[in-house]
Amino acid sequence: MWIALIIVLLLIVVVIGMYNSLVRLRQKVKNSWSQIDVQLQRRFDLIPNLVETVKGYMEHEKEVLTKVTELRTSWAGASSVAQKAELDNQLSGALKTIMAVSENYPDLKANQNFSELQQELQNTENKISFSRQFYNDSVTMYNTKLEVFPSNIIASMFGFKAEELFKVESEEARKNVKVDFDK
Repeated sequence: MWIALIIVLLLIVVVIGMYNSLVRLRQKVKNSWSQIDVQLQRRFDLIPNLVETVKGYMEHEKEVLTKVTELRTSWAGASSVAQKAELDNQLSGALKTIMAVSENYPDLKANQNFSELQQELQNTENKISFSRQFYNDSVTMYNTKLEVFPSNIIASMFGFKAEELFKVESEEARKNVKVDFDK
């Protein structure tokens, strides 16, 4: 009788431990996504200042500036990781174009506001990159825990669901930006 009671108590402790571990990992995933969200919002908050600074110098680059503004507006309506990842990828490409085009404008490069904004964006890009990596690491740990035995049994019993990785969906976003001034 005592042996059966000890085995039952031991199983209860194991189930509680696995459940709590899954909850901790799920919260880590949510926190790491929140960190990406914060950094992306920081970047979107810097964009109007960058656009205003660059406008006077890059009159013929209105298409890029318009795209950046539209992407910033679309950000508010994005709700899933995949939607935000796609907007982030598009914005990264547009910002690379602005930074590359700025090389052709010595006055713009010398502009104090542009230099400070460029540095802030570079710092933010680095933070975003780190946050993406941390998020994907957290998701991978969580998703792995959902699939390995015996925690997969506990996960399915309590309805834990796999999370999406933050990834580049389009091949276009993977390419280097090409700037051609001969057009």
